[in-house]
Amino acid sequence: MGSMHCLTNLLRGRTFKLVLAGITALGIFAPGVSYAGKAYFLYQLPDGSRMISDRRMSDTRYKLVRSSRGITGLGQQVRNKYDRRTAARVADYEKLIRRTADRYGVDVALVKAVIHTESEFNPNATSHKGASGLMQLMPETAEKYGINDLYNPRQNIEGGVRHLRYLLVKYNYKLSHVIAAYNAGETAVKKYAGIPPYPETQKYVTKVLKYHGFYSTWN
Repeated sequence: MGSMHCLTNLLRGRTFKLVLAGITALGIFAPGVSYAGKAYFLYQLPDGSRMISDRRMSDTRYKLVRSSRGITGLGQQVRNKYDRRTAARVADYEKLIRRTADRYGVDVALVKAVIHTESEFNPNATSHKGASGLMQLMPETAEKYGINDLYNPRQNIEGGVRHLRYLLVKYNYKLSHVIAAYNAGETAVKKYAGIPPYPETQKYVTKVLKYHGFYSTWN
């Protein structure tokens, strides 16, 4: 029987049930064949999609999510995780984010993490508080950096990255303080000498740091 190595690139955007049907038709999962003792590995790819392999991957861009003796349940994790819309939006703004971040000396992964948390790469996102665009800039922040069109991706990312640069310098590159200030404001961070005890801000910091770790793997 041939290897199933990397076969689940086919899983992107499809249900695992359909893929299994195709695999069975190809004879890869032939009836009566035992897979006892065989290991399977669930990997996350740079674009956010996931794949299953029966071999360990040496490519460091592929992040191991889970290994298992059985394949049961792995397909559901692949299907639930992959968000074609988010992955596409990251690609849409990749060059713009990288160019702007490099210009101001800001970590590309941090910019992506903030955008992902703030708007999920939706340039038309608007909050009930008046924050707008990819990086959810408030009008006063936009004005500070000379941004006049909050829904223009280039201008919005320019303002957001410059603000991150300002906060990074102010807090001596302590990411938790930088992220908290981006969400709750500098006054709140000063008052509590760190992350404010606001549930929203605490969740926000945790989420941005999680995405920062994710995007750092691929940058």
